[in-house]
Amino acid sequence: MSEHTFHIPVMGIGFTIDTPVRAAQYGISSVISLVDDILIEKMRNFYCEKMNISFKTIHKNDDDSRAKRITSYLNLINRIVSEKFGELKKSPFEKGSEIVTYFEMLPEDSKLKQAYHRMVQAKDNETVQNLQDWLKKNLSVGSIDVNIMTKLDKAQYKGQKKLPSKYNDGHTALRGFALSDLENCSVVLSAGLNPRLYTYMADFDDFYPDENGFLKKKITLKVSDYRSALIQGKFLAKKGLWVSEYRVESGLNCGGHAFATQGRLLGPILESFKENKNKLIHSNYTLFTKALKNKNRPFLDQPPEMRITVQGGVGTGSEHDFLLSHYKVDSAGWGSPFLLVPEVTNVDPTTLELLQNAKKDDLYLSDISPLGVPFNNLKGNTKDVAKQELIEKGKPGSACPKGFVALSNDMSSKPICLASRLYQRLKIKELEKKCLGKEEYKEIFQKVVEKSCICVGLGVSALLVNNLDTSVEGDGVSICPGPNLAYFSKVLSLKDMVDHIYNKINVLTDSNRPNMFIKELDMYADYLQKMIDKNLTPMKEKQVEYFSSFRKNLLEGIDYYKNLLSYMAEESKSMKDRFIEDLKSFEEELSCIEL
Repeated sequence: MSEHTFHIPVMGIGFTIDTPVRAAQYGISSVISLVDDILIEKMRNFYCEKMNISFKTIHKNDDDSRAKRITSYLNLINRIVSEKFGELKKSPFEKGSEIVTYFEMLPEDSKLKQAYHRMVQAKDNETVQNLQDWLKKNLSVGSIDVNIMTKLDKAQYKGQKKLPSKYNDGHTALRGFALSDLENCSVVLSAGLNPRLYTYMADFDDFYPDENGFLKKKITLKVSDYRSALIQGKFLAKKGLWVSEYRVESGLNCGGHAFATQGRLLGPILESFKENKNKLIHSNYTLFTKALKNKNRPFLDQPPEMRITVQGGVGTGSEHDFLLSHYKVDSAGWGSPFLLVPEVTNVDPTTLELLQNAKKDDLYLSDISPLGVPFNNLKGNTKDVAKQELIEKGKPGSACPKGFVALSNDMSSKPICLASRLYQRLKIKELEKKCLGKEEYKEIFQKVVEKSCICVGLGVSALLVNNLDTSVEGDGVSICPGPNLAYFSKVLSLKDMVDHIYNKINVLTDSNRPNMFIKELDMYADYLQKMIDKNLTPMKEKQVEYFSSFRKNLLEGIDYYKNLLSYMAEESKSMKDRFIEDLKSFEEELSCIEL
């Protein structure tokens, strides 16, 4: 396992599509999106040419092409990372070398870093050489993880005939990963339980422990609360599948799609994982062992490792340290700030400039996602600009060249995307037949055309950065940073970003940044008020109950944070004073909300 205490989560579709090639050799784990096999095939071609490796196109009409493209790309990434890691281990221990860069970026309290310091301080050559040999032997490469958004499991057709579920988008992505030669890596499953997809995982040997208890492929679940973790973990354990990591993400204070909880805040959620981790392990282990025995597979005398990690809004070294020390999490995810690190992410120059200049009000929760889930957005992004130009020309909607989010049967027997030109044209025609007032028509029309082609927009930046053909996709870039990015406003090197995470330097450009827990509370209070405003005419009893429970959870979260303050020993007095003032302010605001 890497000695780093942070990881780089999946960002969009293309922003981290090749991040392992840039960071894994330094022991940094990151996540590749498996949504877009067309982009994946282009990137495979790009790296084959760059590394002088023979390339054979996997055509769209080839048998099982999507899975094969994904497998081939992951095998290539694994090969490149292995070669880079091997070269790093051969580099000399001298200033500026790859191996010295590796050790300089490690956290100070890691065993490897301490041994490295002993080597640097050693006087005799024999001790130096012995320590260098030991250090090289104990280096670890970053994990090459992949993400599958479980909602994106679109059925495939051959002509008018619907194909079996194993050819669904999510299923083929899973198969592509499972059949790759990656080892000691994870599939990160996000967006909730997909029973059919989860059941399909049981078809692949790599997800089961071998005779020594080793898992070639691990399962990571991205979850919003403990209850979700318990339900999903048990579902998989009953099939003999072990969840090696629960990746807890803030419901709102994150990038990408925002899956809001019912007012349950990150701090109390992490507390529940801390208190119940052993219960989660042993309840899963009982079901896991029973299932393995029933399948005549090797079973273990003790539970495999289970990691609890967290991501969403962390922005300072002290916050990072607090998450690790107080909640005992194994790693904290740093996402959006890495969009300002060109060494490891694909962000085109125009979008990079927008991100540097983004202020608090430029980062907002939008309704542009065709999935109907709130989506973090950046004002002025080139995809939204191009979308608005089409609306003004009277040609709203996308040509839908990829169709990964074509999931709606609202206007067609065969699923189409809410951002597509076809869907929006049909919806507007339907709207025109209704006898609506001017303002009402305008409001509904805007909701229809607001949807954006994010399955193209979130991937095209990787093509622009690497000077690849965008004739099919166009040059419009969607980007989905979390609100935390407003406080990072300059391009950074990888080392500077890592030094910031480990509290060696401070790269924040806005000293007025609120604590991550306060920021999330702010977002939830605003989210609650907006939901109430939408449901005022008149509100049904169940809605009143829902909003009352939402507010109750927020108020309980505030009480929890009041007690938490005493554990924040590393924070300054001014920060603590501001923290308690903010809590009181939100408590008063929530108490004044009328239902």
